[in-house]
Amino acid sequence: MLRVQGLHKSYPTPQGPLPVLCGVDLQLADGASLALMGESGSGKSTLLHLVAGLDRADAGRIDVDGRLLGDLDEAQLAAWRRSGVGLVFQQFNLIGSLRVADNLAFQARLAGRLDRQWQGELVERLGLAKLLERYPEQLSVGQQQRVALGRALAVRPPLLLADEPTGSLDEGNAEQVLDLLLQLLAGTATSLLLVTHSARQAARLQRRLVLQHGRLVEP
Repeated sequence: MLRVQGLHKSYPTPQGPLPVLCGVDLQLADGASLALMGESGSGKSTLLHLVAGLDRADAGRIDVDGRLLGDLDEAQLAAWRRSGVGLVFQQFNLIGSLRVADNLAFQARLAGRLDRQWQGELVERLGLAKLLERYPEQLSVGQQQRVALGRALAVRPPLLLADEPTGSLDEGNAEQVLDLLLQLLAGTATSLLLVTHSARQAARLQRRLVLQHGRLVEP
């Protein structure tokens, strides 16, 4: 599903280029889950943004589901992001002017892959049936994150990227959201790459890696 080889990324500073990723190699099989850990500023979010096609690497290869992201132009990357990857962030990024029902269907509609049956299953399993007519500002933080999960999964992406998806939640809600996520992915071919600071949450995934000094190492 995902193969990253020799990935390098630096950012310009007044003192010169600041290396963030220095030859990252990573593999993730179909349906597998991987927790990515590391100190703040170690480059975890940078790696996810590169895999999501939101930024370009300086060097290296990213192969996702048979697509070399470096070979795609901006229009092709945008089309791939609509259907090939699900993104879940700590900030939720819900559309404030849309009801919950429309937020849930937003990405799937853009991709032309809205499945009403799967949408209904997500609504029930995420406990959102009574919230469909509300707007994001009328939801609790935990409810907003469940909507964000549903939106990302509605398109049935082969790869789900989650950047600290429970970082804004208290411990109880964080565990509940992770439970829901893992339950929804069970039995599917969707691969999960999850950035987390929580060793407890990381331990629940199949594999764990730590980003240190620009490279991935076993914990």
